[in-house]
Amino acid sequence: MPLLNENSKHQVQNTEGWFAVRRFVKNTFGKRPDINAILFLIGMNELGEHKAEWEKEEKQNLMHIAICRLFEKDGHYKFVGKDQDGWPHYEVQKGIPNVHLKEQEGLLKEKIVVYFQEMEYI
Repeated sequence: MPLLNENSKHQVQNTEGWFAVRRFVKNTFGKRPDINAILFLIGMNELGEHKAEWEKEEKQNLMHIAICRLFEKDGHYKFVGKDQDGWPHYEVQKGIPNVHLKEQEGLLKEKIVVYFQEMEYI
């Protein structure tokens, strides 16, 4: 099985939705985002806090919050509350599917599109 399997079941089903997300972020922030930048933005959105500068560990934590939020509906994570600083915390319920890198990216893009649609950004 090739690493970049073009027939992956996790390719973005709604390509226009992915482009709509990228357009929205570009129009809002002035830069065309990659998937990591979008995860970072989702994490900030979920935290409800914006700072001009984030420490490296905070950025990683924000991206982790985004992943948890995106996979919560599928039962992979469960929101357990916020800590005293307002940071959301999740518990692992079941592992995220172990798929090839390209499939992971497609699955994340699908989840991001759904998130942006649910938040009515696109």
